Amino acid sequence: MAKYGKDSGNNNNNRDDALKRKHKTTILLNDKELEAFEVYCKRYKVKNKARFIRESVMRVVMDQFMEDYPTLFEKSDLDRLRVENRDNDQY
Repeated sequence: MAKYGKDSGNNNNNRDDALKRKHKTTILLNDKELEAFEVYCKRYKVKNKARFIRESVMRVVMDQFMEDYPTLFEKSDLDRLRVENRDNDQY
């Protein structure tokens, strides 16, 4: 029984270490950008600005990764197939 406790604790520590934020990034905003950001945070009651910025940036990054994901066909071919299928649907 002790074997399971020791192994599972080690796996959790490795995962926790991998998720720790230890890299710092700094951005600069001009006066108008900062004002817009502050107004947005106040209007939409953003309490954790660092989390908001981090999640916003990662959302853009992940969306781009999903768009750039390699496929068997070119995007234009897939778009053409979707349009043709929509026109030929009998439902």
